[in-house]
Amino acid sequence: MTQTKPVDAGLYVVATPIGNLNDMTARAIAVLQGVDLIAAEDTRHSARLLDSFGIKTRMVSFHDFSSSKRLQALVDKLEMGQSIALISDAGTPAISDPGYELVRLVRQRKIPVIPIPGASAALAALSVAGLPSDRFVFEGFLPARSGARKNRLQALASECGSIILFESPHRIIACLEDIVSVMGPQRPLYIGRELTKKFETSRLDTVQNCLQWIRDDSHQQKGEFSLVLAGRSKEDQAVEKMGQGMRVLNILLTEMSVKKAVKLAAQISGAAKNSLYEAALKKQAQDSQSDQ
Repeated sequence: MTQTKPVDAGLYVVATPIGNLNDMTARAIAVLQGVDLIAAEDTRHSARLLDSFGIKTRMVSFHDFSSSKRLQALVDKLEMGQSIALISDAGTPAISDPGYELVRLVRQRKIPVIPIPGASAALAALSVAGLPSDRFVFEGFLPARSGARKNRLQALASECGSIILFESPHRIIACLEDIVSVMGPQRPLYIGRELTKKFETSRLDTVQNCLQWIRDDSHQQKGEFSLVLAGRSKEDQAVEKMGQGMRVLNILLTEMSVKKAVKLAAQISGAAKNSLYEAALKKQAQDSQSDQ
């Protein structure tokens, strides 16, 4: 019988599949077999995963509601030279999952923290969304109540990068309705449902059309959802900057020359200098006519 090779002391943050077991990496299996202990979000859930790969390492639970005593117990084991793997129910730990507090405390104690990368629902969705990926924000789950959810969406409305969200089946319709209400029906949206699983479906469309698709098909209302919402369009950004630039320009024109006012207004607002200059000349002409 082949003996599992132990790993060096430290905390290993191990990504596990988000659905398809074939996404488990060989390195993740080796680490989970070699550590002294596995800290799992849900030991019953993770037991099925470990059984699939013949991993017999002892597990303890570590989740959002774990006590500070459990947290300290894990750190104590690490300080004694043991190795611990941190796993969540699916995907990469500490990404919209418990675990960051443990990582932070372990780092404060100068104990090695080693990433074992792999599946991530957020990045999986972004990679296939067909929306800009050079800049994005990860929001995870929005607030459960509509009022708080709308407030958060309003704060995100002017975000230029793509916005990655998670949502549960019993809130998906209400969430999409609030997105339509706050950001309008035409904002592009990608929906990935049950990513990497047997009944995976996805769609890139407007928010309104995605909402109608979900409403019309009860099968699309089941499972876990990863959403990628397009950021504010360049056209909308330009209009917003121009509006701010004009407000600044109108104030400055009462105190200084057109050339200087336009230069400062462009620097402050980010609006195009040429557009501001044309608007300033037009305003001057209108003011001159009204004085006659």
